[in-house]
Amino acid sequence: MINVVSANADLSSVEKSEKQFSSQIKPLLTKYCLDCHTGEEAEAGLSLDKYTTRSSILKHREAWEKIVQRIQIQSMPPKDADTQPTDKEREAILAWFDDTLYGIDCSGDVNPGRVTIRRLNRNEYNNTIRDLVGIDFQPAKNFPSDDVGYGFDNIGDVLSLPPLLMEKYLDASEQIAQKAIFANTPDSYPWKSISEKQLQKKGAVTIRKSGVGFHSRGTLAGLINLKQAGKYEIRIKAGQTPAGKDPAKMKVELDGKLLRTFDVKADRSAPGTYLMPRAVALSKGKHVLTVTFLNDFFDPKGPPKKRDRNLYVNEIAYRGPLGLLPTDLPASHKKIITCNPGSGRSVQYCTEKIFKQFAERAFRRPVSRQELKPIVELVNATVKSGRTFEQGIQVGIQAILVSPHFLFRIEGIQNTVQSRSNGVQKVNQYEIASRLSYFLWSSMPDETLFELAAQGRLDNPRTLQVQVKRMLNDPKSSAFVKNFAGQWLNLRNLEDLSPDPKKFRGFNSQLKNDMRRETEEFFSYIMKEDRSVIEFINADYTFMNERLAKFYGNNRVKGESFQKVNLDKTKRAGLITQASILTLTSNPGRTSPVKRGKWIMENILGTPPPAPPPNVPELEESASAKPNATLREQLAIHRKIAGCAACHDLMDPLGLGFENFNAVGSWREKEGRKKIDSSGLLPDGQTFNGPIELITILEKQKQGFCRSLTEKMLTYAIGRGIEFYDKCAIDEITTNFTAKGYRFSALVTEIVLSDPFLKRQRGPRND
Repeated sequence: MINVVSANADLSSVEKSEKQFSSQIKPLLTKYCLDCHTGEEAEAGLSLDKYTTRSSILKHREAWEKIVQRIQIQSMPPKDADTQPTDKEREAILAWFDDTLYGIDCSGDVNPGRVTIRRLNRNEYNNTIRDLVGIDFQPAKNFPSDDVGYGFDNIGDVLSLPPLLMEKYLDASEQIAQKAIFANTPDSYPWKSISEKQLQKKGAVTIRKSGVGFHSRGTLAGLINLKQAGKYEIRIKAGQTPAGKDPAKMKVELDGKLLRTFDVKADRSAPGTYLMPRAVALSKGKHVLTVTFLNDFFDPKGPPKKRDRNLYVNEIAYRGPLGLLPTDLPASHKKIITCNPGSGRSVQYCTEKIFKQFAERAFRRPVSRQELKPIVELVNATVKSGRTFEQGIQVGIQAILVSPHFLFRIEGIQNTVQSRSNGVQKVNQYEIASRLSYFLWSSMPDETLFELAAQGRLDNPRTLQVQVKRMLNDPKSSAFVKNFAGQWLNLRNLEDLSPDPKKFRGFNSQLKNDMRRETEEFFSYIMKEDRSVIEFINADYTFMNERLAKFYGNNRVKGESFQKVNLDKTKRAGLITQASILTLTSNPGRTSPVKRGKWIMENILGTPPPAPPPNVPELEESASAKPNATLREQLAIHRKIAGCAACHDLMDPLGLGFENFNAVGSWREKEGRKKIDSSGLLPDGQTFNGPIELITILEKQKQGFCRSLTEKMLTYAIGRGIEFYDKCAIDEITTNFTAKGYRFSALVTEIVLSDPFLKRQRGPRND
């Protein structure tokens, strides 16, 4: 097991740390913490007296990580406590915990972690079906929502498989197979109607879009132009207005030859379907079908509704060639069915050939003949039961699409690389291909990745670097923008936000979509142009269409398309001042400096605040004593509450620096009659006046931002939360990509080259 030090660490370092805890750290915890945190009556249920050794602390690492956070921001002990540790004492405590909780020796083999088997989430399922089968109809749109872990919906630990989802998979597999493969049964041929433009009339005949009316004896001729010779079925939908004793008689001829004469008894209001008794053999080319009304009848003295017998034809349609594959087969059919029985090729031979290729792409790895055997037997049994070969292939596809090897990304099945003595194992070539493609495309590998895996080249650093750049420039990388940026920046939450319509009358769903699109276009530009990630903080440009530009007060942008727009950096710069982020970090009726400050701490500074202490009143409650105060004044009141100041001393100024933007991101100078004050003082003594000066300060914290972005992107890439033993990899990734000019592709490449991406730990995940 890899501990807080390397597996080969000198035992004396652990003993030294244990002695330091007993002699220095434990007395400080006793002095400053145990008065409130002892026994069953401990404050917030947090009893610390049971932690008497270094090893007892390590058994509850996550709990102590949160405690250390509070010590670090000086909310433990609270500011109203009788005694406070000196700066030297606090530094000693933090230094010991930093070394104990995170002090891994990076010079030796470090645990690369182990990802829980991962189910395809909804986006991955849709994209994989698109690339595997060749149809794009979003089959997962009706699936249950995916759970989110560590901020993302591709985390193996939370992607369970409830019974309802399994039912959805079964239904989807049937729909996909039917859409992808032409079944070659009579019902699989679509009826093709003869259009109004292809009809000609003789006699008292009226042609309308709703149908054709025969008001007296007359003939209707329709043109059929066939691309293939073969047998065709013909049907006519017709009705009558009755008069006299006989029903309307309808004669149907094809190329001058009688097919059949029908008694049309169905009423005009509920037309009947009249099908030729047998399929007609027709040659390729043009044919003329004629319909004649034979027995017009009029009795002026008859009952009011039975005086005039007329014929009405609503549709003339044909389908075929029955039993033959049409020339306009779906592209998906041609892609999958690469072999047809006949000319010495058996059903079994073609089935094996088809599913060898299909299963390997679906399972994203080589497939043995033994694995294919049940699928081949299933298809053979289907064909022997009397169904077509194409129907058999449909059944085989359904079986593949509900297999765990398709629905889950299972690793280690075909690992040929022996693990080392410490249990670390390289991810094999095909698994690297899948890790790459689902990281950057949210979909299966393409042919290039499969070929490189087959050649054993995907663990070569130069090959990986080339593939990263290729994949980021591929249109499929739009999935990375939607799924990574959409969750990292919380853009998906915009859909559920509804600012107060009385206060923000110009805000609507269209503008909300434009706001989200601006941020996506901005992220995509930095990604595809390989810009510095620091531009997420300080960029002097953004993307707007005419509607969003007018919202921002810019009248120079015209049209619906999004265009790059240069900013003068007097009001806006980078992500933080984009309307999407400002709206996300507001309440429905007003701004929220706390939410904005928290967002900056989490996404820019990489120092997320801990959860608020229990029993702390909401801002509205603490501000009720002074209801006419400004938001800045109300926040000052809130900070006086015990346990609040430590976090809010940093969060509030960060949020207040963007008070010039209202709750939907519009610039304002005043709130009501009071002028906006967007100045602030940070805990480290730095001051600012307005959002641009604050952004300049945040820009100086770029190392913290880069580390935070690395952690987020690595989490998304490997599908698990960051653990203490990932510190070495995160340090190396951050150091390497920042040394390369902070380039976006350098960050992605360093993640792909890292141990957590290319290796795994055998056994339980935390071994």
